[in-house]
Amino acid sequence: MNRFLTLFKISLGLSLWWLVALPVQAAVEMRVAVAEGRDQLAVGSSTPALVKTIGGQSVGQIPQGRAVTVTTEGGALKLADWRDQAFWVEPTGNGYIYIDNAWYRGRVLVVPNGSSVTAVNWVDLEEYLYSVLGAEMPASWPQEALKAQAVAARSFALNRRDRSLSSPFDVGNTTTHQVYRGLASEAPSTIAAVNATRGQVITHNGRVIEAVFHSSSGGHTENVEDVWQQPRPYLRSVPDFDQEAPVFRWSETFTASQFQQRVTGIGRLQSVAIERQTPQGRVSSIRLQGTQGSRTLTGTELRQALGLRSALFSVAIQGDTIRFDGRGFGHGIGMSQWGARGLALQGYSYAQILAHYYQGTALSLIQIAQN
Repeated sequence: MNRFLTLFKISLGLSLWWLVALPVQAAVEMRVAVAEGRDQLAVGSSTPALVKTIGGQSVGQIPQGRAVTVTTEGGALKLADWRDQAFWVEPTGNGYIYIDNAWYRGRVLVVPNGSSVTAVNWVDLEEYLYSVLGAEMPASWPQEALKAQAVAARSFALNRRDRSLSSPFDVGNTTTHQVYRGLASEAPSTIAAVNATRGQVITHNGRVIEAVFHSSSGGHTENVEDVWQQPRPYLRSVPDFDQEAPVFRWSETFTASQFQQRVTGIGRLQSVAIERQTPQGRVSSIRLQGTQGSRTLTGTELRQALGLRSALFSVAIQGDTIRFDGRGFGHGIGMSQWGARGLALQGYSYAQILAHYYQGTALSLIQIAQN
């Protein structure tokens, strides 16, 4: 380990040294689906809010501090007494938008989705990150770890945005993309980390990368193609520094009946055989034999069915129970959040942390045009 750390220090000293300027672009707004498929929504504002049609025509105001209900009616939206195909709700001044018990920066576009309602928060990229950072990483963690998370989250968001131009939103607000809770997850430390790295993204060959991340790899991250079958030159397997993670090692035990309820179609489990693993030990394919048949699942499928922390596990049938012993939390690709914390505590900078987890990349600066 000491030999590796020496080499690690040398390589990081040469990586991500220069900030590369990307072309100037207009101010960046993220479109975040904060409520999807609801029968109705409550929308309001901390200041008087303008209500506009999808085309931008003002139709009225929502008084300060008042929430109004949004529903669908005949394929259109009904917001209070107004009816249209979609509505903008825009706080005046420095107000915040209220959507179903949560407060957000920016404005909201409410649209019908069949017979349900979806709310899309349009918010400045940097202000979006104030919230994402606090939702994805404890605000009390070292500032260099928070900065690394800020740059990774910014890169992930812009990569998704560039691939979702035909969609009504860029990202959701859950772990499927990045967790986003609005004002509730902001903190002075998350705002400081975002501001300190403002506009910085990770690039490879001049393009913003898909900067995926996870909680803890269990000691070693994965090559992306070993898990998702989609090669990326910058998502390579590297040693992790996540040993202090509470999920570095874990175990889960299920009774035979619990297992049968969650993994259907095979009856009572009789035997288990791991057929394929990644080079780092994650389960790629596992065969389950039961009293009524057999199934072959991917490690990810079994993980999701049982709610396991990761697909890096061993399994044993012990009488009437099935025991899983595993390591890490998440898919194991890209930056490990607990690993970023570990490196930050050792004195590494956010740029060095990013250079380790995203191999062969550059740190670039997005230039935002000033109005």
